[in-house]
Amino acid sequence: MVTVTQHEDTRRDPRRWWALGALVASMLVLGFDMTILNVALPTMARDLGASTGQQQWMADAYVVVFASLMLPAGLLGDRFGRRRMLITGLAIFLAGSLLGALAGDVTPVVVARGVMGIGGALVMPLALAVLPSLFGPDERTKAVGAVSAASALGLPLGPIIGGWLLNHFWWGSVFLVNVPMAAIGIAACVFLLPETRDPASPKVDAVSTALTAAGLSILIYAIIEAPHRGWGDPLILAFFAGSAALVALLVARERRSARPMLDLSLLTQRGFLLNTLAATLVMFVLSGLMFVLPQYLQAVLGQDALATGVRLLPMMAGLLVAAKGAGPLVGKFGPRAVVSAALVALAFAGFLGSRTTVGDGYGFTALWLSVAGLGFGFAVVPAMSAALGTLPRDRAGSGSGLLMTVRQVGSAIGIALLGSLLASAYGGRLDTSGLPHAAATTAGDSVIGAHVVAARLGDHALAASADAAYLHGMDLVLLVTGIAALVTALLAAALLPNPAPAAPPAPAEDTAMAAAPADAGQ
Repeated sequence: MVTVTQHEDTRRDPRRWWALGALVASMLVLGFDMTILNVALPTMARDLGASTGQQQWMADAYVVVFASLMLPAGLLGDRFGRRRMLITGLAIFLAGSLLGALAGDVTPVVVARGVMGIGGALVMPLALAVLPSLFGPDERTKAVGAVSAASALGLPLGPIIGGWLLNHFWWGSVFLVNVPMAAIGIAACVFLLPETRDPASPKVDAVSTALTAAGLSILIYAIIEAPHRGWGDPLILAFFAGSAALVALLVARERRSARPMLDLSLLTQRGFLLNTLAATLVMFVLSGLMFVLPQYLQAVLGQDALATGVRLLPMMAGLLVAAKGAGPLVGKFGPRAVVSAALVALAFAGFLGSRTTVGDGYGFTALWLSVAGLGFGFAVVPAMSAALGTLPRDRAGSGSGLLMTVRQVGSAIGIALLGSLLASAYGGRLDTSGLPHAAATTAGDSVIGAHVVAARLGDHALAASADAAYLHGMDLVLLVTGIAALVTALLAAALLPNPAPAAPPAPAEDTAMAAAPADAGQ
């Protein structure tokens, strides 16, 4: 295979559209893998006996690894060949999917999700990085749009595909479905993609990568374990202190580096910083909701997996509709007004959802989910685009990498923090008096476990108490997200810059890469 430079013109290559199809398939499988596990978690909790904390780790293992390795993965592709590392990423993702499908316990599932996170971190940035070698400027925007749309399309497909698989097969099928898609992507990359690299890119800093992974992992561990050990437990406090120390070391190292892997100096620009924070809060809320909602729909409302996936569509539909319509509104009113209004809508959805009671049917849930989806879509895309629009053209690449990394961190913390809030509230409200110790422990671990125990003992009072306790926890989560969104909306309205609509946009490929909501909801 002939190696070409980033600027070599290959847009007349007749294989380019076939190669684009392979990249679209790769991004599609990453997209729906972001949400497919959420629908499967209640089934996995029942079959594997997983507690709420273990479910959080099954969801978060992928996101933590993904966030930690995305920047060094992009640099590996620049230095050693984007095609080679893209194939490597797909192969690792395939291997992790096989491991997950064959797992019979919680720990192998968490390990499998971590392995898949390594593969995903390689695939996500490199799938877009190879496009300039295939398409000239006249076709590149269309190609980037197709790849980004595949990521977005995977969000609503995940719950539907996952629900259908769970209704017909065992829970491992949500992992196994990735195998043929990844295999097709590998074959297409081998035969259709040219090799490209950029030897002048910064070297991968192994120490910074280790500091990022360790600091984030320790923080997530402390948040997830705190409801069980207590927030004042010495071990939990030590982990929080250790995470803060590792992050401080990372910042100090990157600030001294001549060519930093994580360009933290970008955060000194007010427009970039505030838009990044707004987009990160949106991902924090979205990932947390995608964790708590499937358990409500399945355990409390009694829906099966496929029906749960279908009932998540109002939020996904609102997100996709808003993502398409955000551009004209930003052009007319500016990003500050659109982002602030979207965050207010998100806050309203949170406050409305926090009024959910055990007796409410799905209609009320669909109402506030639709509003939440619109808020998500109208906030995240303008915030991402506006953040990149504040950067010089020669820093758009590093800016998009920092945006995607911070956004993934927001997703991981959202699952950990909101899941832990739910676990604390649920455990504090559940009535397990009169139950044997083992049964009480199982019921206290999760609402799914409580329903399993209630069915085995014929204890209708326990099932009712579990439903009420879970609704109490979910309502508290929604109230907290509403307050956070409202505070962020006020800060955005007061502090966000509002550039003229005619300001030069960021490069199309970087803007689309940052705006694609591919990391929602882990």
